[in-house]
Amino acid sequence: MCNKVLLILIVGLSCSLSSLQAQIALSPEDSIPPADSFTRIKNYLPGFDTIQPVSGTPFLISSIVVTGNKKTKSTILLREAPFKAGMNYSLAELIDQFQRGEQQLMNTTLFHTVRIYASKFEGNCLEVTIAVAERWYLFPFPFFSLVDRNFNQWLVEHNASLKRVNYGINFLYNNPTGHNDKMHLWLVNGYTKELSFIYEKPYFDRKMQWGYRIAMRTGKGREVNYTTEGDKQLFLRNTDFVRWFSSAGTELIYRPKLYTRHSFGLYYYHEGISDTVAQLNPEYFGNGKKVVHFPDLFYQFSYVKMDYLPYPSKGLATRIKFSKLGLTPSFNLWQLHWKTVAAFPIGVKNIFTTETYAGLKLPFNQPYINRRFLGYKDISMRGFEYNVVDGVAGGYVRAQFAREIARINIVLPGFIRKRATITSIPFRLFAKVYSNAGYVYSPTTMNNQLQNRFLQASGIGIDVLSLYDLTIRIEYSFNNLGQNGLFLHRTSNF
Repeated sequence: MCNKVLLILIVGLSCSLSSLQAQIALSPEDSIPPADSFTRIKNYLPGFDTIQPVSGTPFLISSIVVTGNKKTKSTILLREAPFKAGMNYSLAELIDQFQRGEQQLMNTTLFHTVRIYASKFEGNCLEVTIAVAERWYLFPFPFFSLVDRNFNQWLVEHNASLKRVNYGINFLYNNPTGHNDKMHLWLVNGYTKELSFIYEKPYFDRKMQWGYRIAMRTGKGREVNYTTEGDKQLFLRNTDFVRWFSSAGTELIYRPKLYTRHSFGLYYYHEGISDTVAQLNPEYFGNGKKVVHFPDLFYQFSYVKMDYLPYPSKGLATRIKFSKLGLTPSFNLWQLHWKTVAAFPIGVKNIFTTETYAGLKLPFNQPYINRRFLGYKDISMRGFEYNVVDGVAGGYVRAQFAREIARINIVLPGFIRKRATITSIPFRLFAKVYSNAGYVYSPTTMNNQLQNRFLQASGIGIDVLSLYDLTIRIEYSFNNLGQNGLFLHRTSNF
């Protein structure tokens, strides 16, 4: 309490002294900012041209006001701001801090819009306002999801079969306590019968540095990907269940600063397959086994400093994960995965993006389920959507040049605007060209052709961005195997 009173007195005294000195004229260098900064000054410091700051004296943030947060606690917003009350900045630094703060708050996925600006001036002291428009946080809605790796595989290779669809109830409750926590509950039927629950709380300590995540999952399915042949997944489907799985675990998350995060995880898995699967592929779990139990211990480091994570135009994000699966000689896997995405603005509307990925699995002799490498989850190459590449080491590099070609706002009807925090639905369209190249090593190739060879594909496309981080990619790719096609994705870069 005494420290807070002392800080208020110091800030107040500093503001008073600055007000007494405010009649000192600005030097020519201070009074005429660069031409390209006038717009930024107008946005972040409205009314700046009507005040007389003290020449050579930095701006002091005397207080911070948060508005528009009906659900989210103010401490969560202040945790993401790179500035604090009582800190001093030059004019250029102050504008940069405001812009970085807006980017950080948007990347929490809690808000439709964020605006940070100086709302009051007193000499070189200013009051900062953080104004936000919150999203909807509660989403109980029907769940409909394809089980295939992408839309094209489901449509072309499986003739849009409804047997390869999961449906049910997806209950998402983001920010339930106002602390940016997340609760997900899935009740899934169809291709897979599954019940899963996840709860994540980013902070539980007073310094807001430590958080946790707990997850539980159980289910069974009548179809299983039992092997890979011709660089494509082969499936076994039966009227009876052929696969069972369950898992539970927790993660401890440490975030000492804005951009870095450390995760320490421990999960336990139980998986089983039918006699038929074990007969078709004795190496599914290895040595003809039908049931495996194994722990998964991992450490993950991530650094994310981007202006908008779902579709960045500037910044860097990297993720390194080291994990250990299993403790017995028959099920023993060490893994190292590294992925980095970097975005660079070129002019006002152009974005150049690079992505690199590398992975290593040891020892090289692994059962089938541990050899899945390229084409699974978010580790994939454009132009090879119909293929998977199993292996134990490899990676890829990707480059993309995109240009914004349109911005469209669809105004919502009046009865919706009265109940919503937004008045329109925005859309941004980007045209792009891209190319990627990769390689996957496997000690055994079986009946596959893409392992142990150079892979390359290029293409053109359109990206569509909208509310709730919706990113739709429409792409036409052609690869070095002579294949080409039109592909549809709903995903982000990182």
